[in-house]
Amino acid sequence: MNDYATPLVDDLSDQTLEHRRNVAIRGAFITQCIDLFDIYCPVVILGPILFYFQPAHLPPQTLAIMSSLILVTTLLGRPVGGLLFGIISDRLGRRKAAIYSVSGFAFFTLMIAALPGFATIGAASYWLLIGLRFLDGICLGGGYTGTVPLALEYSLKEQRGLVGGLMQAAFPVAYVTINLLAMGLYFVFPLHGADSPYAEWGWRIPFIIGAALAAGMAFYYTYRVSESQVWQQEVKSSRRELPVTKLMTGPNIRKLLQVALLMTGFWTTQNINAIFVATTLLPHFLNLPKYEVTTVLLIAFGLSFFSVTGSGMLSQKIGRRRFFMIAGPLIATVGCGILYFLATSTGLSLTEIIVAQCCFAIIVGSPWGVLTSYIVERFATDVRATGFAIGYSFSVVIPSFFAFYLNWMSAIMPFRITPVVLLAAAGLIGALGAYLGPETKDEDF
Repeated sequence: MNDYATPLVDDLSDQTLEHRRNVAIRGAFITQCIDLFDIYCPVVILGPILFYFQPAHLPPQTLAIMSSLILVTTLLGRPVGGLLFGIISDRLGRRKAAIYSVSGFAFFTLMIAALPGFATIGAASYWLLIGLRFLDGICLGGGYTGTVPLALEYSLKEQRGLVGGLMQAAFPVAYVTINLLAMGLYFVFPLHGADSPYAEWGWRIPFIIGAALAAGMAFYYTYRVSESQVWQQEVKSSRRELPVTKLMTGPNIRKLLQVALLMTGFWTTQNINAIFVATTLLPHFLNLPKYEVTTVLLIAFGLSFFSVTGSGMLSQKIGRRRFFMIAGPLIATVGCGILYFLATSTGLSLTEIIVAQCCFAIIVGSPWGVLTSYIVERFATDVRATGFAIGYSFSVVIPSFFAFYLNWMSAIMPFRITPVVLLAAAGLIGALGAYLGPETKDEDF
């Protein structure tokens, strides 16, 4: 048995603990990058060639639904995976949950890369893609239930804000990476119809890369990462009741509901920031061509790496709860003002759009540098991974249908105003969720 699978050793040297801490944090950050790379791969990479999996001449409404299902099924798989692997993480260990989940999304991502098109197997091609994305989503949802608690349980209390910020900074890293890769692929493998190199096999390359990276992380957690000492100590002293049972009773259920309210608000603000801006605001409201949309997003999300990490560090100074209670109203006022300006203005220069979008992304994305640390700190060790999974993942379901809410709201107000109103409501809901909970930055694990 190697050192990384050994039982708890109480008298580890400072040097050994530092090494284990760095290995766990590095692994969590890289796994988060791969997770998010895999989530947005279909949106960015498959978007231009969905016709490869679909029959020709479908009505636009049908095409829109079929396109959205690819992302929605992945997001809906995440809560299932979060719950399943959260229980594994709390019962069998953070490390095992990480190994099983990343191995799973390595396998399913590779299967997607091998899919034949509609011309070969008909409609089964599309439904296999949907099914594999759902299974992929289950494994992706399980990825952070092991890696994130493990990294934060190894972290020093005064560093948890920074570490939590780094976990969420994986999103802009992954987003920028997948877009740069897509731009390179469009250049090397031209896309000009169903028989073009990109449509035939160029799109498969990012999925193969994602599968290889995930397989590499499975080996990394197997041979490099040690189990959380905090979790091992809990194993010694706890009766190890089923985590879901403990979460649904007493104070834990109140914690769960409070976290769910907080996350519902901030998931909605993030969907407007990451999805609505990219798919509607920039290309349709502002009429930017594809490469200018990509340029704006690359710059905005590139800056978000630093702002999200900085948010986590700031929350270590002023407190997580206070940060959310400032950020929520700031989103509902300044963030909404910027969004209103972008949604209703005409004739803006590319520079003006870039500056406005960068400010918007920094303000609206700021809570995400704090959310990971906050939720992990909110739950006790024996239910931490399951609580994190349910509070974080299940809360994504209602916000995932934000496009439907915008459509319904357009019956009583101009459509360009609807995202502004929804963003304001979501920011205030997030702040309310924080108000109903305690400060957590000084919690002992």
